[in-house]
Amino acid sequence: MKKQIRNFLLLSTLTTISIYGINKAINISSSLKNLLKTDKGKFFNWRYGNIFYTKQGSGRPLLLIHDLNPASSSYEWDKVAKHLAKHHTVYCLDLLGCGRSDKPNMTYSNYLYVQLITDFIKTVIGAKPDIAATGNSASFALMACNMEPEHFNKIIIINPASLESLAKTPNKHKNALKFMIEFPVFGTIIYNLAFSRKAIEKYFLEEYFYMKRMIPSRIIDTYYEAAHMENSRGKYLLSSIKADYTNINIVHALRKINNSIYLIGSKGNAESESIINSYISRNPSIETSWIAESKYLPQLEVPEKLLDILNLYLDPVK
Repeated sequence: MKKQIRNFLLLSTLTTISIYGINKAINISSSLKNLLKTDKGKFFNWRYGNIFYTKQGSGRPLLLIHDLNPASSSYEWDKVAKHLAKHHTVYCLDLLGCGRSDKPNMTYSNYLYVQLITDFIKTVIGAKPDIAATGNSASFALMACNMEPEHFNKIIIINPASLESLAKTPNKHKNALKFMIEFPVFGTIIYNLAFSRKAIEKYFLEEYFYMKRMIPSRIIDTYYEAAHMENSRGKYLLSSIKADYTNINIVHALRKINNSIYLIGSKGNAESESIINSYISRNPSIETSWIAESKYLPQLEVPEKLLDILNLYLDPVK
């Protein structure tokens, strides 16, 4: 019996060491190309961690917020930011837990990001900006605007998350999954498998891009690098997302907000029409536009089409 226990412990130790080695190799290989540099940006020393951001252009301030995903970063806006900077002071940040920003071991909640956006506007921007946000991140902008509307101008949402998905809340089963993902070594390998380069490429092929054969390898490499920065500590954000801590029911806020809200939907998304209609049913003053031959990330896939719409909504003379 003692021999069996000894063999089991030995095998467990060897397995753990092997998985640790695999995790380490993934972290090293993912950053070899060093695509997400920090030399052109700055860090906002926020209470929960350092937030990387860039600032370019001049004119009325515009804050661009990327989708909430451990592989996402402000790189999402690279193809449109420089064009928008011709008439606006454009700020792009990496949300806490993403990209070049810190990735603390904590529970990431919707209100955490509401605080981040509000504090960033007050401390860094220092003026009332327009905001453009993608997917789930739009809920942070809307909730922040609902709480302190005097700090916000127009809000533009690209492919918003469904109201039903945002209303989901944590439970004991989701918390168990959260614990498993956050577990040392073994939770990290689960995360690394979920964000392998092949898995990220699959996301782009099936959900993010409409044209399957037009995904530049640089985009995949950048998302892969972002997902594994800081030794794959993006797993703490992933665990909170999977457990629904980053969700919040925005229906009340949507009805209450008086700021101009614009929704941009991609026709390549099967559920876009029903999702956008659900937003309009809560706030009939919302304006909408559509982009053909695109899916979740038109700013990367068809940036020129998105720019046409953004320039219309963000007309500096209005």
